Amino acid sequence: MTYVSQQRPQLAAAELAGRARAASRALAKLPNQARSAALIAVAKGIEDNAREILEANENDRRVAEAAVAAGVMSSAMFARLQVTKNGIFEMATRVRDVARLPDPLGRRLAVTELDNGLVLCKESCPLGVIGIVFESRPDVVPQVAALALKSGNSVLLKGGREAAHTNQALVATWRECLAAFTSAPVDSIHLLQTRADVKELLTLEGEVDLIIPRGGRELVRFVAQNTRIPVLGHGEGICHVYVDRNANIEKALRITLDSKVQYPAACNAAETLLIHQDIASEFLPRVFSKLRDAGVEVRGCSRSVALVSKPDILPASEDDWATEYADLILSVKIVADLDDAIGHIQRYGSGHTETIVTEDHEAAKRFMDDVDAAGVYHNASTRFADGFRYGLGAELGISTSKLHARGPVGLEGLTTYKYKLFGDGQIVADYSSGGRAFKHRPLT
Repeated sequence: MTYVSQQRPQLAAAELAGRARAASRALAKLPNQARSAALIAVAKGIEDNAREILEANENDRRVAEAAVAAGVMSSAMFARLQVTKNGIFEMATRVRDVARLPDPLGRRLAVTELDNGLVLCKESCPLGVIGIVFESRPDVVPQVAALALKSGNSVLLKGGREAAHTNQALVATWRECLAAFTSAPVDSIHLLQTRADVKELLTLEGEVDLIIPRGGRELVRFVAQNTRIPVLGHGEGICHVYVDRNANIEKALRITLDSKVQYPAACNAAETLLIHQDIASEFLPRVFSKLRDAGVEVRGCSRSVALVSKPDILPASEDDWATEYADLILSVKIVADLDDAIGHIQRYGSGHTETIVTEDHEAAKRFMDDVDAAGVYHNASTRFADGFRYGLGAELGISTSKLHARGPVGLEGLTTYKYKLFGDGQIVADYSSGGRAFKHRPLT
């Protein structure tokens, strides 16, 4: 199979949304076994079509390399763009992981006996049509498409032009695999092509049920400010590692390095390291040496600069504390105590993921209770904030919102619920007149 053969004249976003709406109604009726079987077929299709996907990615990377050289594209964005053979394997694996998850639809969330013969059921159901606007990362396509299909939703995808060929290859693979299933509608996934499509997508209130922007702060802000459709996303990931006075130094070194270096372009990578003043003279020189060896540029507060006393640590500005670098850059601040660390996070954090390194369980409890973020950790890397690592199979993104879904968004974030009332001729007038009374007896 080849993605070129799947290209066709592009329809308007409104037309594609209409088709996606019809497809979502069909998907919602499919049994879990059929949805899962389609996903297994797609996973194999991704592996079978690996050469075409990699060739498409090579085309995108060739253009991107010139953009990086010209200073138009960051090295972090280029890193997110690349797809490898191992990346193809991971894509297919995550699709299979989603296929194996329990059915998120038709779950009885609550059952209440209102009266004899009058039973109210609260059941999970799909949202309908989801619009995903994302930058750079082609692996977003199989992740969100798998979660959407499993949860009975259709998706309209719009990726950045830097990954246009790769995204097209992945969506074409997906559609060709679905075409082999008469019960799984091909129109449950569409790829939008232009910025004009995005602008039109944002106007489709009534046809599109949710918009999820995955990218930088400017993208998320633009989407949120230009649509009346509900938006689920996070503006930025300003994550902190706080090394407490009672931290185990070796644990703190490992956690700091992993949080910053393991994949610095990710939104769950640490951007600021906070160090208790009582441990700073011992910990900071050691962690600075390891960060320097890993190629990390360190920007420190005045106390950090004085303590390390090296010309290659830069003074941090006020803007650094509020910056998501998404690169090998880390700001460092020495704090007076736990309260000072929490206060800094409350002021500059984005509500994404925060971690404390300490052997003091009381300090850890205070940190985890007082810090307001989607993920709050004790003695663990911020990089664990991920749908796959949480056991969600994959994720649509990480939400810093407190409404509907928070943290890594998996299947549950793509479902809502409806109330089903089963009666036997009851009418409200009988209860309003006092002739009958409600029991409101929970059955589950």
